[in-house]
Amino acid sequence: QVELVESGGGLVQPGGSLRLSCLASGNFFSIHAMGWYRQPPGKQRELVAMITSDGGTRYGSSLEGRSTISGDNDKNTVNLEMRSLKPEDTAVYYCHADRVETLGLEFVDFWGQGTQVTVSS
Repeated sequence: QVELVESGGGLVQPGGSLRLSCLASGNFFSIHAMGWYRQPPGKQRELVAMITSDGGTRYGSSLEGRSTISGDNDKNTVNLEMRSLKPEDTAVYYCHADRVETLGLEFVDFWGQGTQVTVSS
């Protein structure tokens, strides 16, 4: 079993910054990629950013240019730095682990429970 534990959400004023962190814990061999998705109220879940185990990154259009993703393979963590936040960035942000190689030699995706980010004055 793999658990993704998210932290760092909360309330921030427009123009502010926020850092989200996610830790993957449990028993597994490897993780292909980790990243962040978000789901604004009444909208579909969308990619924010992801980083692969070899350091490759991909950003969604919503926060591109205003976010930086980083990861630590040894610690199984991923961080998302967000800046110049806008009210439309308000959403539940979900950590995602892509193609986790389990002890049963299967490749499974996992999701965190989500952390609320609210951008408001």
